[in-house]
Amino acid sequence: MEKYMLPCFLKSIFGIDCPGCGAQRSVVLLFKGEFIAAFHMFPAIYTTILFAIFVSLHFIDKSHNYLKGVLYLGVANAVIMMIAYIYKMIFFT
Repeated sequence: MEKYMLPCFLKSIFGIDCPGCGAQRSVVLLFKGEFIAAFHMFPAIYTTILFAIFVSLHFIDKSHNYLKGVLYLGVANAVIMMIAYIYKMIFFT
């Protein structure tokens, strides 16, 4: 599965990581059962999964309103991604 990963478009053009860099490798680590390593690779992995579940439920299950959960998880996911990105840029470059 790892040989089919897509390269980061921004990293290939500009040479710097994007806020989403590490997400694919994090998913692979989750499938391998390495949950802590997945978090270290991409700290927003768990909120991203919850966000995807809520977005799916919002479109599939029309009897409930999942919009508030989608919005909260979207904001939380963006905040976690940006904090992790800033931390990575300050301490690892």
